[in-house]
Amino acid sequence: MGKIVAICMSTKKGTQKKEINEINLIENFGLEGDAHGGNWHRQVSLLCYESIENFKNKGAEVDFGSFGENLIVQGIDFPALTVGKRIIGDNFELEVTQIGKECHTRCSIYTKMGDCIMPREGVFAKVITGGHIKKNDSIEIKG
Repeated sequence: MGKIVAICMSTKKGTQKKEINEINLIENFGLEGDAHGGNWHRQVSLLCYESIENFKNKGAEVDFGSFGENLIVQGIDFPALTVGKRIIGDNFELEVTQIGKECHTRCSIYTKMGDCIMPREGVFAKVITGGHIKKNDSIEIKG
């Protein structure tokens, strides 16, 4: 069992995501109003809270949303998941579609730190069942 520590979104691509307290997940789209939502396999991006904290301990000055992630979740090891697993909340369901991603250009985090966790620890999912989500909601992994 895990919990949503933070929710982040941005209305324009190329801008850092900002933390919000709650939002609607739209079936087969992503977070309502998020610039990266749409009919594709990377509708929602997730990172482990623990991964972000470990990266901060290496001297990185990052906030929630710095990696372009939508959901920061504590208590679930996302890099250990496999494609097809389901992330279930009280009123929503996501399907893991991708683990990590290829970065074609070096982001500002990589340029400053010589590393970025999103390419190997980020998880991407599509929204199977939409619903309203809030900070501190519980989630679990199925399938």
